[in-house]
Amino acid sequence: MRNIILFLVATGFTASAIAVDIKNGDTLHADNCTRCHDTSVYTRANKRVKTLPKLGTQVRMCKDNLGITWFDDEVEDVTGFLNTNYYHF
Repeated sequence: MRNIILFLVATGFTASAIAVDIKNGDTLHADNCTRCHDTSVYTRANKRVKTLPKLGTQVRMCKDNLGITWFDDEVEDVTGFLNTNYYHF
């Protein structure tokens, strides 16, 4: 068990990253993010986002620009959804 915890810490995983609700992220994304763009923005060759932390920053920036009142865990859910389905960091 200790080795698993050390591995998770060494690779940058946190409890919140493990507890991401992908289904909720999908719902939040569908209800909010697709107002501005479709999913082609995530699959284009010249993606601006290159790391998981930058993906989270981008989701938070979009949320703030749109005035969406998500809690941190909801931002993490959307970030997790996008990572699982498009970025694969």
